[in-house]
Amino acid sequence: MAQNDSTLFKGKLTNKELNVYMSIDFYHKNLKVQGQEVFGEMPGYFGDRLDSRKWLITDADVDGKIAHLSIINDYGSEDLVADLVLLSDGTYELQQKEGSSIKIARNRKWVKIPKNLVFIKEN
Repeated sequence: MAQNDSTLFKGKLTNKELNVYMSIDFYHKNLKVQGQEVFGEMPGYFGDRLDSRKWLITDADVDGKIAHLSIINDYGSEDLVADLVLLSDGTYELQQKEGSSIKIARNRKWVKIPKNLVFIKEN
């Protein structure tokens, strides 16, 4: 039954440890990045609360409790393939599979986020 739930991969996911989030709607694929509307509608994006740069989710295919993602940075210079998996405890794990690593800016340096990063869904 959960495989047909059109709210599993929709909403805002947060990782408080790194202060990052994901805004997603893998069903309607109609989100726009605030302040960067030039990119148009997309399935979602990965953001950092301390920096305005985004990683854009350009494609998302939901397969049960796994979403297969194509992600690109907002410069268009780096891209990767990842899975977003709904775990049995209700959290989500972003698993970077191949390509570039997602990086965020900290203290004027680029820092790679872990290949596997857990998020909680905000209500």
